[in-house]
Amino acid sequence: MNTSRSRGRTWRSAALAVLLTSGALTAAAPDAQGAGARTETPVASTHPADGVTETTVRVKVPLPPSFGTRPAACDWLSYLRYRSAGGPEASADADRILVAQPGILEGAGAFDSVARQTVAKAAAEGRHIEFWALDRRSNCLEDRTGIASGDQHTAVDYYYRGRAVDGRTFDGFAGNDRLGWMAKLGIEQTVRDEYDLLTRELPDQAARREKVLCGGHSLGGVVTGFFAAADFDGDPATTADAGQNQCAGYFALDTTISTSLADLSGSIPDDTGLPDVGLGYAAVQAGLDTGVLPRSLSAPVLLNPATMTLLAIAGVGALQDPEGEADLPSYLPSDVNIEATNRFLFSEDTATFLTGSPGVKDFRLTNAAVLGALMDDNSVPLAFLQSSVGLFDGGPITDKNFPAANGSSQPTQLFGVEYKAIPAQPHGPLYTWREYDRVGDADDPGYRSADGTPFTAAGKEVTDLQELARSLVEQPLDFTEQYFPTKLVTDIELATSPQVQRLLVHPEGLTARPTLTVLAGDGLLAGRVPADLHPVVAPGYQHLDVLTAAPVQNDGRPEPVSGSLAAFARSPQ
Repeated sequence: MNTSRSRGRTWRSAALAVLLTSGALTAAAPDAQGAGARTETPVASTHPADGVTETTVRVKVPLPPSFGTRPAACDWLSYLRYRSAGGPEASADADRILVAQPGILEGAGAFDSVARQTVAKAAAEGRHIEFWALDRRSNCLEDRTGIASGDQHTAVDYYYRGRAVDGRTFDGFAGNDRLGWMAKLGIEQTVRDEYDLLTRELPDQAARREKVLCGGHSLGGVVTGFFAAADFDGDPATTADAGQNQCAGYFALDTTISTSLADLSGSIPDDTGLPDVGLGYAAVQAGLDTGVLPRSLSAPVLLNPATMTLLAIAGVGALQDPEGEADLPSYLPSDVNIEATNRFLFSEDTATFLTGSPGVKDFRLTNAAVLGALMDDNSVPLAFLQSSVGLFDGGPITDKNFPAANGSSQPTQLFGVEYKAIPAQPHGPLYTWREYDRVGDADDPGYRSADGTPFTAAGKEVTDLQELARSLVEQPLDFTEQYFPTKLVTDIELATSPQVQRLLVHPEGLTARPTLTVLAGDGLLAGRVPADLHPVVAPGYQHLDVLTAAPVQNDGRPEPVSGSLAAFARSPQ
């Protein structure tokens, strides 16, 4: 199969025009609008026609005064609404509505592929459903202006060199001193935001109980667990407001519906700067309030707003000119953050990491290969960022034995289960990217590790790199999350504390509704699949693949995650 190349040419020719004209890239409505104000804006996309309409919805739900000073945009809740173009315009008239909470370091844009496919599959069977991909409130701090320019150099100049785009200058990546309001943005406010959004968008509680399916990906499963057990009117005796009574069922994507992070062991890197929650709830909260502890999950390198932005910038090149030779590594500014991140992601071994030679700038890579190196399970060494989009091509490759050696007893929940590879010839051939649907073709060189293990196989590749790039670039709400609230994780880690326990008013809510659990075969729960949940397991999938996998897989079969969601949405609950 070679369909990805033809699609790439089509998307490449249209991408810039869409980015520059998309009505979805408008600013948030003025703060002068009162609580309950609502905007809905069409999202233009180069996605192949699938009969799905996408809009960005923003609803004004101000934070309590106790949160203090924050940007006006942070008093709005946002989500991406996907619906059948042939279905009803009003959400209340849809057959079902899937409402999805994102995972850690993840935004609403990450759901684009699975949302579209789920809605389209249901429509093909005569069911008009909607999929709402929620954005966390803290994503209000993100600025898409540079990405929306449609040009990599312009984006780099905007975010890292202070140059204006259409008269606008980037305010800079927010440091801890500008995030004081996020010190209180924990699990209580997160589930309250979902409840407030649902009640404003669907005022009829009986309709919510009948039509809404609540769920999420990764950490979103845990957030959904807290939502299911919550009480929202302060009176446990009245249950119409209980979280479980806003949902007809639950769905979990490479996660479980629970109130513990234990099932997601390894989904949070060890070296993130997160506080030791052994301090106790009060001590952690004091640290967040004073700024002694980081209010947003961030590391000195790799996981911070400046480096997470690079994924979308790389996506711009991969979407517009996948086979063109990339100059992004050399065009980026040389600072400690970016240099150390490049070394971490593109070092063959420890010696290479320490010396920086050879570095990513020493290799000739296509734009597609740059994005593949940042996102593929055979390259990036963090499991929660991995997807299965293909493999390097065009020249010899070798084992990437940093930060963990291939074949070692590495912690798979952190680094993933696949062998890692890296180009072997600096200043040599132009390294290209072999798309997911060309792995295993007659011209596939069949690269192997030094111990003879194949780096990949057709059954291990499931996501189209062009589709992934489109989701990274074209969505008005980010694929990634630049400012993840630290308090959201510390609250969940401290779930046994009285301050968090008081939120779990209706613990029976976790099992009160039918639940669909869909797991990635090689994802975070690989090797420890909870059989009692009777999950659907997608073979060869990595953690992100449950959101990004292509509609048709290498074996010719339809994509199973969206198929399972569509079937769950049409079944009586």
